[in-house]
Formats: sequence, C-alpha cells, structure tokens
Amino acid sequence: MIEKIKVGYQGVEGAFSQEAMIHYFGEGIGAQNYKTFEDVFIAVKNGEVECGVLPIENSTTGSINLVYDLLEKYNLFIVGEVCIRIIQNLIGNKDARLEDIKEIYSHPQGFEQSKKFIDSLGEIKHINYHNTALSVKYVKDSNSLEKGAIGSKRACEINDLKILKENINDNLDNKTRFIIVESCIKNSLANNKITVGVKLKHEVGSLYKILGEFYKRGINLTKIESRPVGDGTFSYNFYIDLEGNLSDSNLKEALSQIRLGVEKLKIYGTYKKCEIR
Repeated sequence: MIEKIKVGYQGVEGAFSQEAMIHYFGEGIGAQNYKTFEDVFIAVKNGEVECGVLPIENSTTGSINLVYDLLEKYNLFIVGEVCIRIIQNLIGNKDARLEDIKEIYSHPQGFEQSKKFIDSLGEIKHINYHNTALSVKYVKDSNSLEKGAIGSKRACEINDLKILKENINDNLDNKTRFIIVESCIKNSLANNKITVGVKLKHEVGSLYKILGEFYKRGINLTKIESRPVGDGTFSYNFYIDLEGNLSDSNLKEALSQIRLGVEKLKIYGTYKKCEIR
C-alpha cells in the first residue's frame, strides 16, 4: 500500500489554501491544517508534514510579503505552484439579511480584494481575522444576525450558512498564486520556472548589472520582489522569478556571473509554472 503524502495548509476546512491544495494534489490527500503561515513552515521544517501550501501573490492586491520572509527564515524551497480563481462572498447566518450586518470578519486580504463593496455598506466594523474560512466559522459559532464574514462558497456550505452577496471582488478576474514548499530543492528537466534571491552590494548600478546578465542572454523575468533584510542597514533581498531550467547553459552562465557581483545568491526553487484554474 502506498503511503499518502501529508500536506500542511493554513486555515480550516474551506480555506482557499485547502482549495489550492486539492487542485494541486487531488482529492484524498493527507492534510493537516495550521493556524498561521509560520506554523506551516515550522511543520515542514520539523517533518510533521512533507510539504506546505501557502499563498504568495494575489492578482489584485499583490504579494504576500510574510511568506517571502518565512522562506528565508526557515530555509525552505519552492517545488511547485498552483493558481486558482478567488471568488469572495459576504456570508451570514441563515436568518440574516444584508441590512442586518454590523460587523464583518475577514483576513486582511479579503477586505483588500473586496474594498469597493465593503465601503459601499457604510458604517460597518471591519475586523481582521486569521483566515477567511475561520472568519466564516466564527460567524456560525456566534449565531448572530449582525455578524458577517468574507469567504468562499465552499466555506459557506461546510458551515451551513448563507451567502448574502456573492462575488464581491473588486476585480472579477481575481486569482491567487500558491507555492508548494519542501525542505529540499527538487530539480527536473520538466521544470520551467525558477525563483532566485540576491542580496546586492551597496554599489551604484548593482541591480542594473544583475538584470543585464539576464537580459543579454534572453532570459525572461516574470517578477521581482524586494524585502528588507532586517539588519538595520536598509539592505534588501530581491526575489526574482524567471523562466528556464537549471540545466540551461545560458542560465548557468548568468547565475555564475551574478554570483560574482552580489553579497549573496540563493536558489529558492525550481518548478513547473502553474496554469490558471
């Protein structure tokens, strides 16, 4: 009998991270949920789960910066990614009406992705919660007609609640990209995307120089993200997503040249580029 892989995700049943996990691994996967993003990283690091699923970027609100910081802190590696469409809904108890709602609970991303609709409701309290699915569960447990939550249809159905207003996203084509992290890097000839991190020297044109190494070899960059090192020097780590495989000679040459001109270069993962779900 083949043992199931065990995967960690943040939130409770009905969370978008769980949905991303199912899209990537399929139904019937061994899963363990955790309260925070950092708890997922710790679980992977300690071997409680083989890998973790974490959101890294939303098409409307941008990067989830904490996840980048945790990648560096726990020295884990990206081995895959999956993109899913995010449809946010305002959810309440069965007898609640939209006009009854006085408080709305959500992860900050839920509020950011639905700002126009939430603002249109007027003087309603916005209360940050750990996760959209946890917000939905809290509303159920409260049994209050005045409390609502932003969350998924799946979370609504699991908790036997009611959608008061569906698809409240500011952007109707709202997507989130999730990464799969493990304790070891995995390379394959089928992989076509790489994430690298660099810490630059304090020199004029240092970022320009490393970008030039990619440009002159025709290597396509799909994203650049900067995060403070946090050592009081106003230094930054740059995370760069690029297309290619570690076996590509031009990519090897580019990384070799870049390594000579930076304080640090690290490969955070090599994996297959996701398709939009």
